[in-house]
Amino acid sequence: MPRDPSTHYAIGKKNPNLPFHPAVRAGDYIYVSGQVSKDADGNMLCGSIEVETAGTIEAIQRIIAEEGATLQDVCRVTTYLEDTRDFGRYNAVFKKYFDGAILARTTVQASAVITTRIEMEAIVYLPLDRKKED
Repeated sequence: MPRDPSTHYAIGKKNPNLPFHPAVRAGDYIYVSGQVSKDADGNMLCGSIEVETAGTIEAIQRIIAEEGATLQDVCRVTTYLEDTRDFGRYNAVFKKYFDGAILARTTVQASAVITTRIEMEAIVYLPLDRKKED
């Protein structure tokens, strides 16, 4: 059975050199691929774990906003930290952005394939009937 293009489609500008999209809508869920700290123009933001955490969350925020979602719609986050000694400082920034959110989260230590302190992926629950209309 073919996928329904009204409920299953790509979100965000795809990098032509990579075999995946920034996010995919599948019914009432948005699956956000691993994001790193980038500004609105796609330039990497390097700095402290606080700077990179904020930049990563803001990258996720920009992607899901295309569907009318906010960080309060995020139901699951997986975070990959280069160094677990950064956990407390990362967690303090995370709490500011997701204050009051109801979500599940896992944080693990892992080296990214690019130079970054942090990478995050997310799952958003946003029923299709709440999606913003163009």
